[in-house]
Amino acid sequence: MTRIVTSLSEISHQYDALLVDLWGCVHNGVAAHPEAVAALTSYKAGGGTVLLLTNSPRPRAGVEKQLDSLGVPPSCWHTIATSGDSARAAMFRGVVGQKVYFIGEDHDQRFFDPINVVSDPVAIQQVPLAEAEGIVCTGPFDPMADPAENRADFLYAKQKGMKLLCANPDIVVDRGERREWCAGALAALYTEMGGESLYFGKPHPPIYDLARARLAELGKHPATDRLLAIGDGIHTDIQGAQGEDIDSLFITGGLAAAETGTTDQPDPAKLESFLAKGQITPTYAIGKLR
Repeated sequence: MTRIVTSLSEISHQYDALLVDLWGCVHNGVAAHPEAVAALTSYKAGGGTVLLLTNSPRPRAGVEKQLDSLGVPPSCWHTIATSGDSARAAMFRGVVGQKVYFIGEDHDQRFFDPINVVSDPVAIQQVPLAEAEGIVCTGPFDPMADPAENRADFLYAKQKGMKLLCANPDIVVDRGERREWCAGALAALYTEMGGESLYFGKPHPPIYDLARARLAELGKHPATDRLLAIGDGIHTDIQGAQGEDIDSLFITGGLAAAETGTTDQPDPAKLESFLAKGQITPTYAIGKLR
């Protein structure tokens, strides 16, 4: 049974480290959530470790710059693990070949920057689809366009046996008041059409391996039962935590605000119905991170 709490501090003393989602929890893609920043700053000041665990396709350095621009200060976190870094390592190991067709926006070209954690990396080349061995997707070309617009290309890619590397398993994200499609929507479509999609962010194991490696870099090796995952994605943050046997705090006022009847706090009956439908049970729930 999921327990509804009123603040992070109500439960945080039970945990040595937090694995915290960003979009929908700490910021909304436009600006930081002040209460979330304050809660994480307080937890960090009390000796806890804060790892920001994001399905962003960007490298860690790119996320740091984004956080600064959104007003999320370094005082509320220690380190970052991104889906992008996990996926980039796999790409440079050659999981989708050397010649790749890129689906994404221009600002995600840094995904192809050299990486120093892979020995003997593959020399990746971006090529047209007709010349590609595989696909790398950081997101749609246009986040507002219907993913179905990719059907023709995906049919060709599937027939050629191409694998699609998905750098962000999220289906949608809310940028302020606007809902946008993410790479996960395209990967889901490709899989539905019979293609093979490879995932490296939440809820899939590779990003949790990266998170533990990032904690180890800080000299932290918390036991699994001393970790708490926080996020608003029931099928990413919470399902991923459940798969890793990690306790979770579900932020109901993010992607599932309407379904859970959340204004300040979730409606208990609607929350129970929502969770039963998804067959996922977070340890705790709260309207927003505070």
